[in-house]
Amino acid sequence: MMATKPRLSGMTGFIVVWIGQIFSVLASGMSGFALTIWMYQQTGSATAMGMMQVTFILPFLLISPFAGVMVDRYNRKLMMMVSDMFAVTATFGILILFGLDKLEFWHLYVANLFYGIGNAFQWPAYSAAISTMMPKEQYGRANGLMSLMEAGPGVLAPLLAGALLPLITLTGILLFDVLTFFIAILALMLVHIPQPVRTEEGKAAQGNIFQEAAWGFRYIFQRPSLLGLQMIFFFGNLFSGMFFTLLAPMVLARSDNNSLIFGSVQTAGAVGGIIGGVVMSAWGGFKRRVHGVLAGWILLGLSGPVLMGMGRGLEVWIPVMIIMNLFGPLINTSNQAIWQSKVAPDLQGRVFSARRLIAWFTNPISPILAGTLADFVLEPAMRTQGAVQTLFSPLVGSGPGAGMGLLMVFCGLGAAAVGLAGYFIPAIRKAEDLLPDHDQLAKAEIT
Repeated sequence: MMATKPRLSGMTGFIVVWIGQIFSVLASGMSGFALTIWMYQQTGSATAMGMMQVTFILPFLLISPFAGVMVDRYNRKLMMMVSDMFAVTATFGILILFGLDKLEFWHLYVANLFYGIGNAFQWPAYSAAISTMMPKEQYGRANGLMSLMEAGPGVLAPLLAGALLPLITLTGILLFDVLTFFIAILALMLVHIPQPVRTEEGKAAQGNIFQEAAWGFRYIFQRPSLLGLQMIFFFGNLFSGMFFTLLAPMVLARSDNNSLIFGSVQTAGAVGGIIGGVVMSAWGGFKRRVHGVLAGWILLGLSGPVLMGMGRGLEVWIPVMIIMNLFGPLINTSNQAIWQSKVAPDLQGRVFSARRLIAWFTNPISPILAGTLADFVLEPAMRTQGAVQTLFSPLVGSGPGAGMGLLMVFCGLGAAAVGLAGYFIPAIRKAEDLLPDHDQLAKAEIT
Protein backbone atom coordinates (compact mmCIF):
# COMPACT_ATOMS: atom_id res chain seq x y z
CA MET A 1 0.00 0.00 0.00
CA MET A 2 1.40 3.38 -1.04
CA ALA A 3 2.13 5.88 1.70
CA THR A 4 0.02 9.01 1.70
CA LYS A 5 2.00 12.02 0.61
CA PRO A 6 2.24 14.46 3.54
CA ARG A 7 0.43 17.75 3.08
CA LEU A 8 2.27 21.04 3.20
CA SER A 9 2.56 22.67 6.62
CA GLY A 10 4.17 25.60 8.45
CA MET A 11 5.05 28.77 6.58
CA THR A 12 5.13 26.86 3.28
CA GLY A 13 1.56 25.67 3.79
CA PHE A 14 0.52 29.15 4.81
CA ILE A 15 1.99 30.60 1.61
CA VAL A 16 0.02 28.07 -0.50
CA VAL A 17 -3.24 29.06 1.20
CA TRP A 18 -2.25 32.71 0.85
CA ILE A 19 -1.71 32.38 -2.91
CA GLY A 20 -5.08 30.66 -3.36
CA GLN A 21 -6.76 33.48 -1.48
CA ILE A 22 -5.03 36.13 -3.61
CA PHE A 23 -6.75 34.80 -6.74
CA SER A 24 -10.10 34.73 -4.97
CA VAL A 25 -9.73 38.22 -3.48
CA LEU A 26 -8.65 39.63 -6.86
CA ALA A 27 -11.74 38.25 -8.57
CA SER A 28 -14.02 39.35 -5.73
CA GLY A 29 -12.51 42.83 -5.91
CA MET A 30 -13.28 42.97 -9.64
CA SER A 31 -16.87 41.89 -8.99
CA GLY A 32 -17.22 44.36 -6.12
CA PHE A 33 -15.94 47.26 -8.24
CA ALA A 34 -18.26 46.46 -11.15
CA LEU A 35 -21.27 45.96 -8.88
CA THR A 36 -20.57 49.22 -7.00
CA ILE A 37 -20.73 51.14 -10.27
CA TRP A 38 -23.87 49.24 -11.27
CA MET A 39 -25.49 49.91 -7.88
CA TYR A 40 -24.81 53.64 -7.95
CA GLN A 41 -26.14 53.89 -11.50
CA GLN A 42 -29.33 52.16 -10.40
CA THR A 43 -29.94 54.21 -7.24
CA GLY A 44 -27.71 57.33 -7.14
CA SER A 45 -28.08 57.20 -3.35
CA ALA A 46 -25.46 57.08 -0.59
CA THR A 47 -28.11 55.57 1.70
CA ALA A 48 -28.84 52.72 -0.71
CA MET A 49 -25.13 51.99 -1.04
CA GLY A 50 -24.71 52.16 2.72
CA MET A 51 -27.39 49.49 3.07
CA MET A 52 -25.01 47.14 1.25
CA GLN A 53 -22.78 47.24 4.31
CA VAL A 54 -25.74 46.83 6.66
CA THR A 55 -26.99 43.68 4.93
CA PHE A 56 -23.48 42.25 5.10
CA ILE A 57 -22.82 43.00 8.73
CA LEU A 58 -26.17 42.02 10.30
CA PRO A 59 -25.90 38.27 9.58
CA PHE A 60 -22.24 38.47 10.58
CA LEU A 61 -23.18 39.91 13.95
CA LEU A 62 -25.87 37.29 14.53
CA ILE A 63 -23.89 34.24 13.42
CA SER A 64 -20.38 35.22 14.53
CA PRO A 65 -20.47 33.99 18.18
CA PHE A 66 -21.70 30.55 17.12
CA ALA A 67 -19.30 30.38 14.17
CA GLY A 68 -16.42 30.97 16.60
CA VAL A 69 -17.55 28.03 18.73
CA MET A 70 -17.65 25.80 15.65
CA VAL A 71 -14.13 26.94 14.68
CA ASP A 72 -12.88 25.79 18.11
CA ARG A 73 -14.88 22.56 18.08
CA TYR A 74 -14.31 21.33 14.54
CA ASN A 75 -11.62 21.15 11.86
CA ARG A 76 -10.47 24.66 11.06
CA LYS A 77 -9.68 23.85 7.46
CA LEU A 78 -13.29 22.69 7.01
CA MET A 79 -14.55 25.93 8.51
CA MET A 80 -12.46 27.88 5.97
CA MET A 81 -14.05 25.88 3.16
CA VAL A 82 -17.53 26.54 4.57
CA SER A 83 -16.88 30.28 4.38
CA ASP A 84 -15.81 29.98 0.73
CA MET A 85 -18.92 27.96 -0.15
CA PHE A 86 -21.27 30.61 1.25
CA ALA A 87 -19.48 33.27 -0.82
CA VAL A 88 -19.49 31.28 -4.05
CA THR A 89 -23.21 30.54 -3.64
CA ALA A 90 -23.99 34.25 -3.42
CA THR A 91 -21.80 35.17 -6.40
CA PHE A 92 -23.27 32.36 -8.50
CA GLY A 93 -26.77 33.63 -7.70
CA ILE A 94 -25.89 37.13 -8.90
CA LEU A 95 -24.34 35.64 -12.04
CA ILE A 96 -27.52 33.70 -12.88
CA LEU A 97 -29.83 36.65 -12.25
CA PHE A 98 -27.72 39.02 -14.33
CA GLY A 99 -27.49 36.47 -17.14
CA LEU A 100 -31.30 36.21 -17.17
CA ASP A 101 -31.61 40.02 -17.09
CA LYS A 102 -33.45 39.73 -13.78
CA LEU A 103 -30.89 41.37 -11.47
CA GLU A 104 -32.25 44.19 -9.32
CA PHE A 105 -30.39 46.24 -6.75
CA TRP A 106 -32.11 44.55 -3.79
CA HIS A 107 -30.75 41.19 -4.94
CA LEU A 108 -27.31 42.46 -3.91
CA TYR A 109 -28.64 42.91 -0.38
CA VAL A 110 -29.65 39.23 -0.32
CA ALA A 111 -26.25 38.19 -1.67
CA ASN A 112 -24.58 40.22 1.06
CA LEU A 113 -26.46 38.16 3.65
CA PHE A 114 -24.58 35.10 2.37
CA TYR A 115 -21.26 36.98 2.27
CA GLY A 116 -21.80 38.03 5.88
CA ILE A 117 -22.47 34.47 7.05
CA GLY A 118 -19.38 33.20 5.21
CA ASN A 119 -17.18 35.91 6.69
CA ALA A 120 -18.36 34.99 10.20
CA PHE A 121 -16.54 31.66 9.73
CA GLN A 122 -13.64 32.86 7.61
CA TRP A 123 -11.88 35.43 9.76
CA PRO A 124 -11.71 33.52 13.10
CA ALA A 125 -10.74 30.32 11.28
CA TYR A 126 -7.89 31.93 9.34
CA SER A 127 -6.71 33.95 12.34
CA ALA A 128 -6.69 30.91 14.63
CA ALA A 129 -4.99 28.76 11.97
CA ILE A 130 -1.99 31.11 11.92
CA SER A 131 -1.49 30.46 15.64
CA THR A 132 -1.11 26.70 15.11
CA MET A 133 0.81 26.77 11.82
CA MET A 134 3.83 28.78 12.98
CA PRO A 135 5.65 30.12 16.09
CA LYS A 136 4.55 33.40 17.62
CA GLU A 137 7.72 35.14 16.39
CA GLN A 138 6.25 34.80 12.87
CA TYR A 139 2.78 36.17 13.71
CA GLY A 140 3.64 39.73 12.68
CA ARG A 141 5.01 38.69 9.29
CA ALA A 142 2.17 36.25 8.61
CA ASN A 143 -0.41 38.88 9.48
CA GLY A 144 1.49 41.32 7.29
CA LEU A 145 1.09 38.87 4.40
CA MET A 146 -2.62 38.67 5.17
CA SER A 147 -2.81 42.48 4.97
CA LEU A 148 -0.90 42.34 1.71
CA MET A 149 -3.34 39.73 0.40
CA GLU A 150 -6.28 41.99 1.20
CA ALA A 151 -4.73 45.08 -0.37
CA GLY A 152 -2.63 43.72 -3.22
CA PRO A 153 -5.37 42.55 -5.58
CA GLY A 154 -7.08 45.89 -5.06
CA VAL A 155 -4.47 47.52 -7.30
CA LEU A 156 -5.34 45.31 -10.25
CA ALA A 157 -9.03 44.68 -9.56
CA PRO A 158 -10.41 48.12 -10.52
CA LEU A 159 -8.11 48.37 -13.55
CA LEU A 160 -8.90 44.85 -14.74
CA ALA A 161 -12.61 45.29 -14.11
CA GLY A 162 -12.67 48.58 -16.01
CA ALA A 163 -10.73 47.10 -18.92
CA LEU A 164 -12.63 43.80 -19.09
CA LEU A 165 -16.18 45.09 -18.56
CA PRO A 166 -16.58 46.21 -22.21
CA LEU A 167 -15.13 42.88 -23.42
CA ILE A 168 -16.63 40.19 -21.20
CA THR A 169 -19.35 42.22 -19.43
CA LEU A 170 -20.36 41.74 -15.82
CA THR A 171 -21.22 38.12 -16.63
CA GLY A 172 -17.61 37.25 -17.44
CA ILE A 173 -16.28 38.98 -14.34
CA LEU A 174 -18.74 37.16 -12.09
CA LEU A 175 -17.90 33.83 -13.74
CA PHE A 176 -14.18 34.43 -13.09
CA ASP A 177 -15.06 35.18 -9.47
CA VAL A 178 -16.89 31.86 -9.11
CA LEU A 179 -13.99 29.88 -10.59
CA THR A 180 -11.41 31.42 -8.27
CA PHE A 181 -13.34 30.32 -5.20
CA PHE A 182 -12.58 26.74 -6.19
CA ILE A 183 -8.89 27.60 -6.61
CA ALA A 184 -8.90 28.81 -3.00
CA ILE A 185 -10.57 25.61 -1.83
CA LEU A 186 -8.04 23.48 -3.75
CA ALA A 187 -5.18 25.33 -2.04
CA LEU A 188 -6.70 24.52 1.34
CA MET A 189 -6.89 20.84 0.44
CA LEU A 190 -3.12 20.76 -0.19
CA VAL A 191 -2.07 21.94 3.28
CA HIS A 192 -2.06 20.59 6.82
CA ILE A 193 -3.47 22.89 9.48
CA PRO A 194 -2.80 21.47 12.97
CA GLN A 195 -5.63 21.43 15.48
CA PRO A 196 -4.77 23.23 18.73
CA VAL A 197 -3.72 21.41 21.89
CA ARG A 198 -6.45 21.52 24.51
CA THR A 199 -5.55 23.73 27.47
CA GLU A 200 -6.98 23.58 30.98
CA GLU A 201 -8.74 26.87 30.35
CA GLY A 202 -10.21 25.47 27.14
CA LYS A 203 -11.55 22.41 28.96
CA ALA A 204 -13.11 24.61 31.62
CA ALA A 205 -14.88 26.65 28.93
CA GLN A 206 -16.71 23.64 27.46
CA GLY A 207 -20.51 23.59 27.45
CA ASN A 208 -23.38 23.83 25.01
CA ILE A 209 -23.05 26.08 21.99
CA PHE A 210 -24.79 29.02 23.68
CA GLN A 211 -22.61 28.79 26.79
CA GLU A 212 -19.43 28.60 24.73
CA ALA A 213 -20.52 31.54 22.53
CA ALA A 214 -21.17 33.66 25.63
CA TRP A 215 -17.85 32.53 27.15
CA GLY A 216 -15.93 34.34 24.40
CA PHE A 217 -17.45 37.62 25.54
CA ARG A 218 -16.85 36.87 29.22
CA TYR A 219 -13.19 36.17 28.45
CA ILE A 220 -12.79 39.66 26.97
CA PHE A 221 -14.85 41.50 29.57
CA GLN A 222 -12.86 39.89 32.39
CA ARG A 223 -9.62 41.35 30.96
CA PRO A 224 -9.67 45.17 30.94
CA SER A 225 -6.72 45.41 28.55
CA LEU A 226 -8.41 43.28 25.89
CA LEU A 227 -11.71 45.08 26.40
CA GLY A 228 -9.91 48.42 26.10
CA LEU A 229 -8.30 47.42 22.81
CA GLN A 230 -11.73 46.45 21.52
CA MET A 231 -13.16 49.80 22.51
CA ILE A 232 -10.42 51.47 20.45
CA PHE A 233 -11.59 49.50 17.43
CA PHE A 234 -15.26 49.99 18.31
CA PHE A 235 -15.03 53.78 18.14
CA GLY A 236 -12.36 53.79 15.43
CA ASN A 237 -14.55 51.63 13.22
CA LEU A 238 -17.51 53.93 13.81
CA PHE A 239 -15.64 56.80 12.18
CA SER A 240 -13.78 54.80 9.53
CA GLY A 241 -17.00 52.98 8.59
CA MET A 242 -18.70 56.32 7.95
CA PHE A 243 -15.73 57.42 5.86
CA PHE A 244 -15.70 54.34 3.65
CA THR A 245 -19.47 54.52 3.20
CA LEU A 246 -19.02 58.02 1.79
CA LEU A 247 -15.94 57.33 -0.32
CA ALA A 248 -17.60 56.00 -3.48
CA PRO A 249 -20.53 58.47 -3.60
CA MET A 250 -18.30 61.44 -2.72
CA VAL A 251 -15.78 60.69 -5.46
CA LEU A 252 -18.50 59.92 -8.00
CA ALA A 253 -20.46 63.06 -7.06
CA ARG A 254 -17.39 65.29 -7.42
CA SER A 255 -16.26 63.65 -10.67
CA ASP A 256 -19.61 63.58 -12.52
CA ASN A 257 -19.88 59.77 -12.11
CA ASN A 258 -16.48 59.18 -13.69
CA SER A 259 -15.75 55.49 -13.08
CA LEU A 260 -12.12 55.91 -14.21
CA ILE A 261 -11.48 58.49 -11.49
CA PHE A 262 -13.20 56.29 -8.91
CA GLY A 263 -11.13 53.32 -10.03
CA SER A 264 -7.95 55.37 -9.77
CA VAL A 265 -8.81 56.35 -6.20
CA GLN A 266 -9.46 52.73 -5.24
CA THR A 267 -6.25 51.63 -6.90
CA ALA A 268 -4.26 54.30 -5.06
CA GLY A 269 -5.66 53.05 -1.75
CA ALA A 270 -4.69 49.50 -2.66
CA VAL A 271 -1.15 50.64 -3.53
CA GLY A 272 -0.83 52.13 -0.06
CA GLY A 273 -2.15 48.90 1.43
CA ILE A 274 0.40 46.88 -0.56
CA ILE A 275 3.27 49.05 0.61
CA GLY A 276 2.04 48.81 4.19
CA GLY A 277 1.63 45.05 3.90
CA VAL A 278 5.10 44.58 2.43
CA VAL A 279 6.63 46.69 5.19
CA MET A 280 4.80 44.73 7.89
CA SER A 281 5.70 41.38 6.27
CA ALA A 282 9.39 42.31 6.37
CA TRP A 283 9.41 44.29 9.61
CA GLY A 284 6.73 42.66 11.77
CA GLY A 285 5.85 45.91 13.54
CA PHE A 286 6.96 47.73 16.70
CA LYS A 287 8.40 45.64 19.49
CA ARG A 288 5.64 47.12 21.64
CA ARG A 289 2.75 46.40 19.35
CA VAL A 290 0.31 48.63 21.17
CA HIS A 291 2.08 51.60 19.58
CA GLY A 292 1.19 50.22 16.18
CA VAL A 293 -2.47 50.24 17.20
CA LEU A 294 -2.75 53.63 18.89
CA ALA A 295 -0.32 55.68 16.80
CA GLY A 296 -1.72 53.98 13.72
CA TRP A 297 -5.24 55.25 14.41
CA ILE A 298 -3.94 58.78 15.04
CA LEU A 299 -1.96 58.84 11.79
CA LEU A 300 -4.71 57.20 9.75
CA GLY A 301 -7.34 59.70 10.90
CA LEU A 302 -5.25 62.81 10.30
CA SER A 303 -3.71 61.69 7.01
CA GLY A 304 -6.79 60.09 5.48
CA PRO A 305 -10.39 61.21 5.99
CA VAL A 306 -9.48 64.80 6.90
CA LEU A 307 -7.43 65.43 3.75
CA MET A 308 -9.68 63.27 1.57
CA GLY A 309 -12.70 65.33 2.52
CA MET A 310 -10.87 68.58 1.78
CA GLY A 311 -9.60 67.35 -1.60
CA ARG A 312 -11.54 67.99 -4.81
CA GLY A 313 -9.62 66.00 -7.41
CA LEU A 314 -7.13 63.26 -8.15
CA GLU A 315 -4.13 65.47 -7.40
CA VAL A 316 -5.15 65.27 -3.71
CA TRP A 317 -7.13 62.02 -3.56
CA ILE A 318 -4.42 59.73 -4.96
CA PRO A 319 -1.54 60.66 -2.59
CA VAL A 320 -3.93 60.83 0.37
CA MET A 321 -5.32 57.36 -0.32
CA ILE A 322 -1.81 55.95 -0.63
CA ILE A 323 -0.61 57.51 2.63
CA MET A 324 -3.76 56.67 4.58
CA ASN A 325 -3.71 53.01 3.60
CA LEU A 326 -0.10 52.63 4.77
CA PHE A 327 -1.41 52.63 8.33
CA GLY A 328 -4.18 50.03 8.02
CA PRO A 329 -1.75 47.06 7.97
CA LEU A 330 0.19 48.58 10.87
CA ILE A 331 -2.97 48.84 13.00
CA ASN A 332 -4.48 45.47 12.16
CA THR A 333 -1.26 43.45 12.15
CA SER A 334 -0.13 44.87 15.50
CA ASN A 335 -3.50 44.24 17.12
CA GLN A 336 -3.79 40.75 15.65
CA ALA A 337 -0.35 39.76 16.94
CA ILE A 338 -1.27 40.90 20.46
CA TRP A 339 -4.39 38.73 20.52
CA GLN A 340 -2.71 35.71 18.94
CA SER A 341 0.04 35.89 21.58
CA LYS A 342 -2.27 36.35 24.57
CA VAL A 343 -5.19 34.00 23.82
CA ALA A 344 -4.64 30.22 23.82
CA PRO A 345 -5.12 28.67 20.34
CA ASP A 346 -7.97 26.37 21.41
CA LEU A 347 -9.93 29.41 22.59
CA GLN A 348 -9.23 31.73 19.69
CA GLY A 349 -12.25 30.82 17.55
CA ARG A 350 -14.88 31.96 20.03
CA VAL A 351 -12.76 34.77 21.54
CA PHE A 352 -11.81 36.18 18.14
CA SER A 353 -15.43 35.98 16.97
CA ALA A 354 -16.57 37.85 20.07
CA ARG A 355 -13.75 40.30 19.59
CA ARG A 356 -14.68 41.08 16.01
CA LEU A 357 -18.36 41.33 16.84
CA ILE A 358 -17.57 44.00 19.45
CA ALA A 359 -15.31 45.89 17.04
CA TRP A 360 -17.83 45.66 14.21
CA PHE A 361 -20.96 46.37 16.23
CA THR A 362 -20.97 49.90 14.86
CA ASN A 363 -20.91 48.72 11.25
CA PRO A 364 -24.70 48.59 10.83
CA ILE A 365 -24.89 52.04 12.41
CA SER A 366 -22.15 53.93 10.58
CA PRO A 367 -23.48 53.39 7.02
CA ILE A 368 -26.98 54.48 8.01
CA LEU A 369 -25.62 57.43 9.98
CA ALA A 370 -23.28 58.50 7.18
CA GLY A 371 -25.88 58.08 4.45
CA THR A 372 -28.58 59.92 6.38
CA LEU A 373 -26.33 62.85 7.36
CA ALA A 374 -24.98 63.09 3.81
CA ASP A 375 -28.25 62.81 1.88
CA PHE A 376 -30.55 64.78 4.16
CA VAL A 377 -28.39 67.21 6.15
CA LEU A 378 -24.91 68.15 4.93
CA GLU A 379 -25.29 67.69 1.17
CA PRO A 380 -28.37 69.98 0.98
CA ALA A 381 -26.71 72.45 3.36
CA MET A 382 -23.53 72.68 1.28
CA ARG A 383 -25.41 73.11 -2.01
CA THR A 384 -27.44 76.13 -0.92
CA GLN A 385 -26.46 79.52 0.46
CA GLY A 386 -26.57 79.51 4.24
CA ALA A 387 -24.54 79.53 7.44
CA VAL A 388 -23.15 76.00 6.98
CA GLN A 389 -21.94 76.66 3.44
CA THR A 390 -20.47 80.02 4.39
CA LEU A 391 -18.57 78.54 7.32
CA PHE A 392 -17.22 75.39 5.70
CA SER A 393 -17.02 76.06 1.95
CA PRO A 394 -13.45 77.46 2.28
CA LEU A 395 -12.50 74.07 3.72
CA VAL A 396 -14.36 71.60 1.48
CA GLY A 397 -15.85 73.70 -1.32
CA SER A 398 -19.53 73.64 -2.26
CA GLY A 399 -21.87 71.80 -4.58
CA PRO A 400 -22.26 68.02 -5.06
CA GLY A 401 -20.01 66.02 -2.75
CA ALA A 402 -19.05 68.92 -0.47
CA GLY A 403 -21.35 67.80 2.34
CA MET A 404 -19.91 64.31 2.23
CA GLY A 405 -16.40 65.81 2.23
CA LEU A 406 -17.20 67.80 5.36
CA LEU A 407 -18.47 64.69 7.10
CA MET A 408 -15.22 62.91 6.14
CA VAL A 409 -13.23 65.65 7.90
CA PHE A 410 -15.20 65.12 11.10
CA CYS A 411 -14.69 61.35 10.84
CA GLY A 412 -10.92 61.74 10.50
CA LEU A 413 -10.69 63.95 13.57
CA GLY A 414 -12.78 61.44 15.51
CA ALA A 415 -10.55 58.49 14.53
CA ALA A 416 -7.41 60.39 15.57
CA ALA A 417 -9.00 61.27 18.92
CA VAL A 418 -9.71 57.57 19.55
CA GLY A 419 -6.05 56.61 19.14
CA LEU A 420 -4.90 59.49 21.31
CA ALA A 421 -7.34 58.54 24.08
CA GLY A 422 -5.78 55.07 24.29
CA TYR A 423 -2.47 56.53 25.45
CA PHE A 424 -4.20 58.05 28.50
CA ILE A 425 -5.68 54.69 29.65
CA PRO A 426 -3.07 52.47 31.42
CA ALA A 427 -4.97 49.23 30.81
CA ILE A 428 -4.65 49.85 27.07
CA ARG A 429 -1.22 51.46 26.95
CA LYS A 430 0.31 48.67 29.10
CA ALA A 431 -1.74 45.78 27.67
CA GLU A 432 1.31 43.73 26.66
CA ASP A 433 2.80 43.96 30.16
CA LEU A 434 -0.42 43.23 32.04
CA LEU A 435 -1.40 40.14 30.03
CA PRO A 436 0.85 37.02 29.96
CA ASP A 437 1.46 35.18 26.67
CA HIS A 438 -0.51 31.96 26.28
CA ASP A 439 2.64 29.83 25.90
CA GLN A 440 3.89 31.13 29.26
CA LEU A 441 0.63 30.03 30.86
CA ALA A 442 0.94 26.61 29.21
CA LYS A 443 4.45 26.15 30.68
CA ALA A 444 3.13 27.15 34.10
CA GLU A 445 0.37 24.50 33.84
CA ILE A 446 2.97 21.80 33.03
CA THR A 447 5.26 22.71 35.92
